[in-house]
Amino acid sequence: MITTADRLSSISEYYFSRKLKEIDDLNKKGQQIINLGIGSPDLPPHPDVIKALNDESAKPNQHSYQSYRGSPVFRNAISKWYKQWYNVDLEAETEILPLIGSKEGIIHLCMTFLNQGDKALVPNPGYPAYRAGVHLAGADCINYDLKEENNWFPDFNSLESIDLSRVKLMWLNYPHMPTGQLPTKEIFAQAIAFAKKHDILICHDNPYSFILNDKPLSILSVNGAMDNAVELNSLSKSHNMAGWRVGLLAGKAEIINEVLRFKSNMDSGMFLPVQLAAAKALSLPGEWYEKVNNVYSDRRDKAFILLKTLNTTFSKSQAGMFIWAKIDQSEKDCYTFVDKILYKARVFITPGAIFGSSGNRYIRVSLCAPVDKLNEAIKRIEEME
Repeated sequence: MITTADRLSSISEYYFSRKLKEIDDLNKKGQQIINLGIGSPDLPPHPDVIKALNDESAKPNQHSYQSYRGSPVFRNAISKWYKQWYNVDLEAETEILPLIGSKEGIIHLCMTFLNQGDKALVPNPGYPAYRAGVHLAGADCINYDLKEENNWFPDFNSLESIDLSRVKLMWLNYPHMPTGQLPTKEIFAQAIAFAKKHDILICHDNPYSFILNDKPLSILSVNGAMDNAVELNSLSKSHNMAGWRVGLLAGKAEIINEVLRFKSNMDSGMFLPVQLAAAKALSLPGEWYEKVNNVYSDRRDKAFILLKTLNTTFSKSQAGMFIWAKIDQSEKDCYTFVDKILYKARVFITPGAIFGSSGNRYIRVSLCAPVDKLNEAIKRIEEME
């Protein structure tokens, strides 16, 4: 047996990968599990986006390798989109890098800037891919705890008290996943000031800013942010294009060029018709976001009822396609609580601890299920023994 690389010793199979296998086995036994765990949009993209893909794919000259920097049409669409919705000016030629999904950008940034022995600040709770990316690059994670009483924001005064000499990156993510906390200009400004003081690159992950939020905000809108921050963004959530794998990295040209050095050795660009269809998606009017959010708003109302039935507490001001809730103090922990609901009510929700130790008393419910499924989940939980 050939042994695996040491870099894999610090990461495990993704929780959802393992749990979905278990759910599949239960379904094969006739359990008909309602999955409220995964945040994969179940709604389709706009018909014009699908038409653009079909039309461009039918052209005989659209199937060759593409520029590593991406199509100028797509990059210009990103630039216009950032200006329209975030009031951020980006040079399409040099300050934007299309990605095959923003998740790959997490790895690209870690592999580009982190050496063995370097450190990165990672939110707890936070998206597990940040931690995995840091470890795969051979670096070490320093957790910074996010607490409900601090509105799930970093405590920069506390961070000042630790040794930051080897810290090169800080992962930031607002609207925050999993808590749904919205950002403020003030917290972004604090992050940039902190980064400048300690020569740290802020890597802001921003895929949720259009979901149940009418005021999208980019960290790059803060004065001076381009010197110490980059931003990942994605069409997966905002345009229902998760399976299309379309994302982007925005930042100053020098950083984009360094990431491109790594990325150009990993892939040969994105299928051109996908890029052109994505450009069409970014040109959609505000009515598109309103229509999508009306659906999520109805689902959120049902999720609130479900969570009240489970005797949890939660904020109603969350953004994104999840609801984060605190379990009752009588429950042992989130994993035991989630398994009880899975086996007794045949409903799967996400245990908060997979996002870090600070999530151990929390659960997360996805809004990526139609109202009838949520109603059925409520019914099953109400009848749970």
